Amino acid sequence: MVNEQGVSKQKIDALYEKLKKDAESGGYHLNPDVEFTNELVEGLIVNEKRYGYQSCPCRLAGGTKEEDLDIICPCDYRDADIGEYEACYCGLYVSRDIVAGKKQVTSIPERRPVKTARYIAQRASGVATLPYPVWRCRVCGYLCARDKPPEICPICKAKKERFEKFIDAKPK
Repeated sequence: MVNEQGVSKQKIDALYEKLKKDAESGGYHLNPDVEFTNELVEGLIVNEKRYGYQSCPCRLAGGTKEEDLDIICPCDYRDADIGEYEACYCGLYVSRDIVAGKKQVTSIPERRPVKTARYIAQRASGVATLPYPVWRCRVCGYLCARDKPPEICPICKAKKERFEKFIDAKPK
């Protein structure tokens, strides 16, 4: 069975297991909220189909691997985010304290340089074949490309009415 993003449950489960094994062998931990984590894994799969690489599902990729190297999962900012906030920006990787239930994931500020993010957003707005609109959470800045905004922001838990259309989809 394939979902609305064109991704099968088997593909999500397989990547989840691979990421979990790789994380644990490197001393990292995936978010214990499996449903939430699977949504992020699905985003990685969608981005790999879209761009050819697994860019962070919570950031807007420019579509050029060289420009997006810093946000290919695991991103360059993961360790600093986990060290300071107990989780990476999207919440895929978390600290031992979160896994143990001693702490909870909170909103993580964006570490990616604003110049880079703004440049990519401007560049992406000119892409002629963007298949989905990009939605931005006005509370935490979370970005997602889909037909409609999520019911609840996976980062800060804001409701869908707190999202704004960041970039319109362009017809193919």
